[in-house]
Amino acid sequence: MNFLIQNATIVNEGTSFCGSVLVGEGKIEEIFPASQIILKNIAEGAQTIDATGLLLLPGVIDTHVHFREPGLTHKATWSSESRAAVAGGVTSVVDMPNTIPQTTSVELVREKLAIAARNSAANYGGYLGATADNLDEVAKLKPEDGVFAVKLFMGSSTGNMLLDDEKLLSKLFAECPLPIVAHCEDDALIKHNLEAAKKQFGENIPFTLHSKIRSAEACYNATSRAVVLAKKYGARLHVAHISTARELGLFGDSPKITAETCPQYLWFCNEDYAEKAAFVKCNPAIKTAADRTALRCAVAADTISTIATDHAPHTLSEKQGSYLNAPSGLPLVQHSLVSMLELVRQGEFSVETLVEKMCHAPARIFSIGNRGYIRKGYAADLVLVKPEAWQVSAENTLHRCGWSAFSGCTFAHRVTHTFVNGHLAYAEGTVADTPHAQTLNLVVSG
Repeated sequence: MNFLIQNATIVNEGTSFCGSVLVGEGKIEEIFPASQIILKNIAEGAQTIDATGLLLLPGVIDTHVHFREPGLTHKATWSSESRAAVAGGVTSVVDMPNTIPQTTSVELVREKLAIAARNSAANYGGYLGATADNLDEVAKLKPEDGVFAVKLFMGSSTGNMLLDDEKLLSKLFAECPLPIVAHCEDDALIKHNLEAAKKQFGENIPFTLHSKIRSAEACYNATSRAVVLAKKYGARLHVAHISTARELGLFGDSPKITAETCPQYLWFCNEDYAEKAAFVKCNPAIKTAADRTALRCAVAADTISTIATDHAPHTLSEKQGSYLNAPSGLPLVQHSLVSMLELVRQGEFSVETLVEKMCHAPARIFSIGNRGYIRKGYAADLVLVKPEAWQVSAENTLHRCGWSAFSGCTFAHRVTHTFVNGHLAYAEGTVADTPHAQTLNLVVSG
């Protein structure tokens, strides 16, 4: 079916303008500025959507999600989380390797993507996780293997895939042919801080200590180490979920070294632990209000390259445990776009900057072909957003875990339509029954 999206405010490549977009055969067939007359035969042959007063954005590309399948489907599945994604305007996702089994080989990545091919409402890709035992396989990776990038855990998190031996890290940075996406925390320092907290509080550690246990120093130590290695070996490094002001000084002098932050670090601060406890416990920890301010400024100033979610659902019962027992991670993929649009409304950065960080830059940095922009001939991954207030609740949250750290928040924008490859994946509260997602195609230059 062809669609004609008429009279929208189109936000794309640094500008906003009123216009219309024709969608057909899964692609963007034409972009019409408001001044251009649309021929009658074009309008008659398409289903028209009146987008007057609405924003039309490229579909969000979230390069950092944990959809939990295979092996952890009591928390989430490709079906449940991708449906939440398209309801939130996210049209493409890339899944992290810490599932069961961990995706530490090309074969296991392909098996995971086969699950996604059957079930995902959003376009999909997968990471291969680096371990002490698979670096020879990592060095032999080729674009046709279907691996999106290599994930490095320089700090232990869910899945226990820690790799912090200097010799092995040097081998990875010297030989990896794909981008390295790194989780950077100093594991030894975190363990030291945790033991100190146990001595003081025993088993009853307050959640308010999370940002001191997984401290700013722990983040800086590991991030600076990764940056040094990347510069030494000329590796392509993307540091995930930056949470501190101090780390920001490590970026900006090398185009091959980029940084991601996440909605939780731009929205919350350590003062929220007192009320939300485990429901804002994530790794790295959410830091101070000053860190949050610095991160918001870094998005506006282009020091931060991308905004992704680190979407990491856990069950409600798991999150109701004590500090030592409650797992880290937040479900965010449904609310990333609208929460960031709220920061746009508050004047923290422009809507054009938001589109750069959530749509354009992920496609450019990771060489994702034919997506991330509103361009003629590109895949029709598109999102319509209406300026209309609504409140997040368990009833309108689609994550399988059934909760959100944003519960009770009122946002001033809501997603009305999401197109994936030219098909309506979501429209006015309803997710389509039949998915039309595709594997993310990586473009190899040179």
